[in-house]
Amino acid sequence: MSSGPEAKPAGRATEGGGEADLRVARRVLEIEARAVREVGERLGESFSRAVDLLLACRGKVVVSGLGKSGIVCRKIAATLASTGTPALFLHAAEGLHGDMGMLAREDVLLAVSNSGRNPELLALLPPARRLGLPVVAICGDPGSTLARGADVVLDAGVSEEACPLGLAPTASTTATLALGDALAVALLERRGFRDEDFASLHPGGVLGRRLMRVRELMRAGERLPVVREDTPLPEAIREMSAKGLGITSVVDGAGLLVGAVTDGDLRRAIQSHGDLRSLAVRQLMSRGPKTIGADALAEQALALMEEHAISALFVVDPEGRPEGVLHLQELLRAGVV
Repeated sequence: MSSGPEAKPAGRATEGGGEADLRVARRVLEIEARAVREVGERLGESFSRAVDLLLACRGKVVVSGLGKSGIVCRKIAATLASTGTPALFLHAAEGLHGDMGMLAREDVLLAVSNSGRNPELLALLPPARRLGLPVVAICGDPGSTLARGADVVLDAGVSEEACPLGLAPTASTTATLALGDALAVALLERRGFRDEDFASLHPGGVLGRRLMRVRELMRAGERLPVVREDTPLPEAIREMSAKGLGITSVVDGAGLLVGAVTDGDLRRAIQSHGDLRSLAVRQLMSRGPKTIGADALAEQALALMEEHAISALFVVDPEGRPEGVLHLQELLRAGVV
């Protein structure tokens, strides 16, 4: 039983569901896509100047904003940091109450505000100037106070928000986020940032593990199963058993990889020949085994295994000599799969 009058929702509900919801979604996506295109069309010399300033930074890029812009700032700072540009987020209001120590000489301040008039963010400019820091502003009003106080201004203005009331930041935050990504990727390319650099910054994540090099995971030296093509089959079986991978590489007299013997080859040979003791490896080995280079990515090795439905790749040097073997077991242990 109700103990009081029924609560009434704020505002007036409208009919929705089905096609009406889809129309709203498509309208929002179109408005936000248009906003990003508009920002891209306005890009010019100021963008390259911003990249130059951030690239020359000998400290860190301090990304600061408030409210929804602050949330976008966290993402921009994280993307910069993960792609080779040292960066952190400074909450504009917290900066005025003790966190100003995040700013240091040789840093760059990247200030983000749609209006360009946020008092807390503007209050960061004088201390930044006292430290001699360059200021890059991303804002929706190139004539705002923030824009006038910055060294470089990137215009993230949008013609309309996706919110039908024009109140909730929607298209503006999307455009700002995309502009931050553009800065990060431009810096990544200017730095010559490579996949191994990315892996070193993500050692605990799936991406970092998949960007490991084959040489980090392969079995080499005494752990590499290898026999010559004239080796009697019983010796090859002992080599396979000792190395525990169910496979061995086969080399010729010059040490070049010419084939492989697998457990499957042995089973098929038993069906065909019965007694295998009189056979040599060359009589049943599989020729042309799949290979990969030691500097290839673990991700590439996994893709090759999946493509050919195999569980091992031999790692060869440029001349074709086996350097190691990469088994699916190693990819599983490393968390690549």
